[in-house]
Parts: sequence; structure tokens; C-alpha cells
Amino acid sequence: MSIGSTPAAPREAIDDVAYLARSEHRVPALAAMAARPRTRGELRGLTGASPSTIRRTLRSFEDRGWVRRDGHRYRATALGTAVANGMETLLALIETERTLRGVWTELPDAILELALEQPGRTTVTAAEHDTPYRPVNRFRSLLRETDRFRFVGFDVGLYDPCTDEFGQRVLDGMDAELIDSPDVAAYMLSTYPERCARLLESGNLTALVHDELPPYGISRLDDRVAVSGYDPDSGGVTVLVDTDLPEAREWADAVYATYRSEAHPLDPERIEDVEIEA
Repeated sequence: MSIGSTPAAPREAIDDVAYLARSEHRVPALAAMAARPRTRGELRGLTGASPSTIRRTLRSFEDRGWVRRDGHRYRATALGTAVANGMETLLALIETERTLRGVWTELPDAILELALEQPGRTTVTAAEHDTPYRPVNRFRSLLRETDRFRFVGFDVGLYDPCTDEFGQRVLDGMDAELIDSPDVAAYMLSTYPERCARLLESGNLTALVHDELPPYGISRLDDRVAVSGYDPDSGGVTVLVDTDLPEAREWADAVYATYRSEAHPLDPERIEDVEIEA
């Protein structure tokens, strides 16, 4: 083995992982028994597996020391519980990684790392060919549940489809602050002049402008962070990653504070002369 190389995983460990992965009912069955003792009938109902399949699975689990029979029920041992937790974490990681394929380059490293390190605490919503507005719809659902909202970054692709919801939330009392680029601010003012005027007059919306913003968006909600990635060609939202992880909140707050310290208040009269990028 060369210096610095990673040792290969033991063949037996790979075989056990393969055994669990070969059938979609095995991990859910082990996880169910890790939560509390289960009868064979309960396991059949939870997994949809046949009686003979459940019988063989339980026998194999017992041989490995992962479960123990307790009357008519089966409970996971400490070993089985550890395996169940590890497999659920692995499956969540792979599911997150698959969702991020093709769009991960549009996200900041800090959020990408957290999404992969703690997949159970993050929600990754990616646009698909037949459901291009999935990230926007996820954002809309988060927007409806927050009372305090902060945003910095590129936002046309995210807010254009949500102008009604965003406007109503502000008029209903949501405390909102946006940091936009001058051309985005000019676009919003020219496209929605009456609505923008009404929102700014409400006293619930603070609009700031900054000349150099990140190519992604950071939404800071009550107790969550949502980071939006965009197609560099179309400007459409390709992915939204949201989480309540403290590390993500600290990162988002620090980034937002930096941009806010460099931003200046929106002046609608001056911004009218800004050329809007196509």
C-alpha cells in the first residue's frame, strides 16, 4: 500500500452493506425494530414484504446479532440500532448527493458541505424537467411561515413567481429587508411600480442596493436559512437548500452582515436611470 492511500474496506463489511442494500425492505425493517419492538405482522405492514421474506430477513438479522426475539416481537440490539442509524444516514447522504448532481456548482461551498455532512438536517429541492418550479414552491412554503425575512443575492428568478405571496406577507406585517443589485432593483421598480411603492410605504420593507452581490441567493428566515442556486444562462432557480443548522445560520448572518455594511438605501429616483440587464 502506498503512503497516503486509503485502506480498502473489509470485504465482510462491504458484504453486509450490500446485503442491506439489495432489498428495499431490509433497512426500513431494521430501523423499525430499532425504534421499538415489532411483530412479524407489523414488519410486513410497514415494509410490504411477504411473510416468507420477513421470516428470512429476521433469521439473517438474528444470525448477525442485529435483532433479538422477545416473545412474539423482535427488537434491535445495540449493534442493530447502530447499523440502522448508519444506513439511514448513508441513504440520506446518497439521496442528497443525487439531488445535487448537476446543480452543486451553483451553491456556495459552506452550504454544500453542510448539506452533505448533515443530510438529515437539510432539505434539498432541485428543479426537474417536468417540475421546474419545485424550488420556488418550496421557497413559497417557507415564506408563508416566517415573520422576519432577510435576503441578499440574485433574486429575480426566485421572487418573480412569488410577488403576490411576498407582497401580501409584507403588507400583513412581515419584517423584510432585501439587498439587491441596482439592475435588479430597477427591474422590480419598472415591472411592479405600484406594488413596490405600496410595499415601501408600508414601513415593513427595507430595500438596499449593492453593486457586487453573490451569484446565489441567501434567504434568512425566522429559524432557517435557504440558499438558492441559479442557471447562469436563464437565471431560473435550479436548486434550493434550506436548513435550521446553527452553523448555517451563523454563516448566513455573517455573509449578510458583510453585504449590508457595504450597501446603501434604495433611491427609486436614482435607480430609474440604471440600465436593466437583459
